[in-house]
Amino acid sequence: MANTASAKKATRKIARRTEINKARVSRVRTFLRKVEEAIASGDKQAAADAFKVAQPELMRAAGHGVLHRNTASRKISRLAARVKTIA
Repeated sequence: MANTASAKKATRKIARRTEINKARVSRVRTFLRKVEEAIASGDKQAAADAFKVAQPELMRAAGHGVLHRNTASRKISRLAARVKTIA
């Protein structure tokens, strides 16, 4: 348990940031799931639209430090390739 006032404040800040980051990760996963579902259904237009919305969301998460920027770029690259291959 934290003893000093600064340590107590730090635990409060960490808890607050953790909640915000959890919400951001959840939001990113939702957008990724929408793209995955569109790809699975084989609808190229829906997949392209979902990808277009998911891409800035991934980069926003990377900008806030929720995801590493290379991880976000890798996910975007792989999703783009999969959307492109839909017949």
